Amino acid sequence: MIPLSLGEIAALVGGTVHGDAAVTVTGPAVLDGRQAEAGGLFAAFAGEHVDGHDHAEQAGRAGAVAVLGSRPTSLPTVVVGDTRAALQTLAAHVVSLLRDGLSVVGVTGSHGKTSTKDLLAAVLSSAGATVATIGSRNNELGVPLTMLRAEAATRFLALEMGARRVGDIAALAALVPPDIAIVLNVGQAHLSYFGSRGAVAEAKGELVRGLAPGGTAVLNADDPAVAAMRSPAEGPLLTFGRAERADVGVTDLTLDRLGRPSFTLRTADASARVALPLVGAHQALNAAAAAAAGLAAGVALETSAAALATATLSQWRMELCDLAGGVTLLNDSYNSSPDSARAALDALAAVEGGRRIAVLGEMLELGDDSEAEHRAVGEYAAARADTVVAVGEAARPIAVGAGERAVVKGDNNAAVDWLRRHLTEGDVVLVKGSRGAYLDEVAAALG
Repeated sequence: MIPLSLGEIAALVGGTVHGDAAVTVTGPAVLDGRQAEAGGLFAAFAGEHVDGHDHAEQAGRAGAVAVLGSRPTSLPTVVVGDTRAALQTLAAHVVSLLRDGLSVVGVTGSHGKTSTKDLLAAVLSSAGATVATIGSRNNELGVPLTMLRAEAATRFLALEMGARRVGDIAALAALVPPDIAIVLNVGQAHLSYFGSRGAVAEAKGELVRGLAPGGTAVLNADDPAVAAMRSPAEGPLLTFGRAERADVGVTDLTLDRLGRPSFTLRTADASARVALPLVGAHQALNAAAAAAAGLAAGVALETSAAALATATLSQWRMELCDLAGGVTLLNDSYNSSPDSARAALDALAAVEGGRRIAVLGEMLELGDDSEAEHRAVGEYAAARADTVVAVGEAARPIAVGAGERAVVKGDNNAAVDWLRRHLTEGDVVLVKGSRGAYLDEVAAALG
C-alpha cells in the first residue's frame, strides 16, 4: 500500500481518528489480525459471533499499526459508520493515484477464474511488477484488499471478480474500471442465487460493460454466451479458444502421462509452443485467455509462453501429489460445479496409472436442478473412473448416476477410512467437491 497517514485516510473515507492521526500505514490491509504485516492496516468488522475489534491487540502484535473499524480500539483507529464502504473507498482512491502507470485486468467466469488469474499473474509478472488476487478472494472485501496491495512500482493489477447476484461485478468494476476484462464462460455455478443461465451471463457481462474507456474485452470464442458480450464496433476485442476464428487459438493439444497439456498458441502474426506444468486439458484454454490478456497489455506471445511454462496454481486446484504406497492424488478440492467437475474427471482419466477413483462431494448452490446435475456428474464420472465415492448424503445422487461403480460414504471420515483400506499401488485418486463439503480434509488425511 502507498503510505497514508490516519489523518489522510480519515479524510478520504469520512471517518474520525481515535489516537495519533500522524501514524502512517505502509503495509497491506487485512481482515484477519493474525495475518497483519509490518506497517499494515487491520480492517475490523463486528459479526454475529465474532467482533474483529476485540482482536486489535493481536493485529498489533503481528505488525499492524492501525485499525479501520466502527468503534475505537487499543490501536490508533479510523472510526467509520460502514467499514466495508470505507475499505472500498480507500482502495479506489489508492488505485486512482497509481492509475497513470498501472494496467488493471479483471477476470470472471463461472469456473476457472482462479486458475486463469494465476496464469495471468505469471504472464504479467514477466513484464513488470504485478499484484494479483490471493487465492479466490474475489468479493466485495477481497477485491479492495488486493487493490490496497498496489504500490508505486506496481505495473499490473490482476483482479479476480466473483458474483452471486446481478450487480455484484458491476459494483466491483465501479471501484476500479479494468483496462482489460477477461470473461471465461457462463455456467451453472451459484445458479441458486442467479435463477437462470441468462442471469449468469448478464452478471458476467458486467465486467465488459465496466471497462475503462478504450479498454479491451478478452472473450471465450468457444462459449456463445460469452462471445456475444461485445462486438468489435464497441471497442477493442480479443477472443481466445479452440475455434478457428479465435484471435488467440489453441491447436495441437496433447497430454503427457500425468495429464499435463502441451499445445500451440497461435495468432494471425505468431505462434508459440507451451508446455504447462499443470494437470488437465482445460488449462490450455485458461492459458490462452491469459496470453490474450497479455497481448492486450503489451506482452509478446513468446514471452507469455515462457512464463506459462513456470506457472503455479493456488492451493487445492489440480494439485498432483505422490502418496505413500505408489498412489497418485489429484487434489482439486477447493470448489466444484458441474462444469469444473467434468473437467477434473477428464483430467483424472488422462493421468496414467492403475485404477481411477473419483471422490466427489456435494456441488452447492445449483438450485432446483441440483439433484439432476449431481446425477449427471455421477454418470459422467462412471465413464471415466473405476470407482466413484460419493461423500455425504447430499452427494448421494452422484452415486445414483454412477450406478454399479458407486460407493456411498456418509462423511469425510468414513471416506478416508474406506480409501485407506482399498487404495493400492498405481491407483489415481481425484478429490473434488464444493468448499462447503471440506473435501480438502480427505486429501490432507490421505497425504
